[in-house]
Amino acid sequence: MMKNGKPNPLTTYERALTNVILDDDRYVVMTAENHSAIRNLPPLLKERFVDTGITEQGMIGAAAGLALRGRVPVVHGLAAFITMRGFEFIRTDVGLGNQPVKLVGTFSGFHSEANGATHQSLEDISLLRTIPNMKIVCPADEKDLEIALPVILQDESPCYIRFTDSPAVIQHDPEFRFGEAEIITEGSDITILTYGMLLNQAYQAQQVLESRGISVRLLNMRSLKPVDERAILKAARETEMLVVLEDHFQTGGLYSILCEVLVKNQMICEVMPYSLNNRWFKPGLLEDVLAYEKFAASDIVDTIFKRWLRDFC
Repeated sequence: MMKNGKPNPLTTYERALTNVILDDDRYVVMTAENHSAIRNLPPLLKERFVDTGITEQGMIGAAAGLALRGRVPVVHGLAAFITMRGFEFIRTDVGLGNQPVKLVGTFSGFHSEANGATHQSLEDISLLRTIPNMKIVCPADEKDLEIALPVILQDESPCYIRFTDSPAVIQHDPEFRFGEAEIITEGSDITILTYGMLLNQAYQAQQVLESRGISVRLLNMRSLKPVDERAILKAARETEMLVVLEDHFQTGGLYSILCEVLVKNQMICEVMPYSLNNRWFKPGLLEDVLAYEKFAASDIVDTIFKRWLRDFC
């Protein structure tokens, strides 16, 4: 893309992506007519940038074929369509053969602002975590994604990335490892476990709860598959209540993952899900959605504080 005769500067994601792939011919960037995250890359990658049109299934099948021939496709599409329309192809062509296809789902969760239920991906994690060999990473913001991306791209397994370009609100751990949560704050009363763009709201909520005398441990669960079982079990032992905050259906996401970990390890603790329980969200601009659905930091504080007073005071 050009502006005033000059190339537009690369976004944080484009820069992180090209730092790894530009001089390595194994990598191919693909999209199903969704250029939002990669609009500046076609002139840089030339024939290694492939737009298949609105054909998510065909794109994933083609990506699997390229992977069989030694390529590493980085595939982009709306999260709702790349995961749901393409599910069988991801399962059979990518997961079954453990092909190193990287799936980048844009406009996931609340990021699909102003879109109705057809374009909302609130079951993407639930679907893809059932696929053997598939890894799932949900960065909190553009800096978290920038940190994780080189590790994801160089890994030999398939991976689904819940894309975000939200500005960073905290200083992240510069090391990303699959299956390892990022400890944002330590705490002894409540643990908030979250991922993706809601880390911002969780961090604001943590600050307010601390001011009210409640010690809050905040975990950025940036890797959901594999998940950091050790961090979950440690939080269950050391804090009174676990709060699972996510822009996903309550079924199949982090709440389900956490419950599975606790049952597997025969551990009982107080768990509070904070998610969309079998419903889509009302379309609107992001700040309006957060307020209407009560996912703004102030609503999170009020809900957690009431539960804390009821059960622990």
